[in-house]
Amino acid sequence: MAELKENLIDWLRDAYAMEQQAEQMLKAQAARIEHYPKVKARIEQHLQETLGQQELLLGCIERHGGKPSAMKDIMGRVAAFGQAAGGALNSDEIVKGAIAGYVFENLEIATYTALIAAAKTVGDAETVRLCEQILPQEEAMASWLLENLPELTEEFLVRDATPDVEAKR
Repeated sequence: MAELKENLIDWLRDAYAMEQQAEQMLKAQAARIEHYPKVKARIEQHLQETLGQQELLLGCIERHGGKPSAMKDIMGRVAAFGQAAGGALNSDEIVKGAIAGYVFENLEIATYTALIAAAKTVGDAETVRLCEQILPQEEAMASWLLENLPELTEEFLVRDATPDVEAKR
């Protein structure tokens, strides 16, 4: 049983690092968005959810006597910085950012789905409960991004085709 619990703790550390990466990406996106207030507001809302998710995950890790992985946290932050820097170079940054956000949300959905199964297998009802609390937030953000992507794309294209109007962000 110790090996099962070790896997769960390791995966909780991975999820914590993933949420730190999400925090950095969301902060960078929100800071750069200038002309899409609806998108900016939803990203800022999800940033607050992400900060709460980090706290819940940290509690799970600590309850098992573990600590977050400094190396994984650093790697996640570096990856987020690279994504933010690369995205800022695209002339269609807002659309590509929404697509990348949708992909990342689905990574989070898969992660929490696996964590719930692992926690059930280990018999950790508290981690199951907390991951089941986080999962709908990730699903809601993914759904919001997918549902709003057509409108965002159209708005970008109209802005981009209009002289003297910035469309990028």
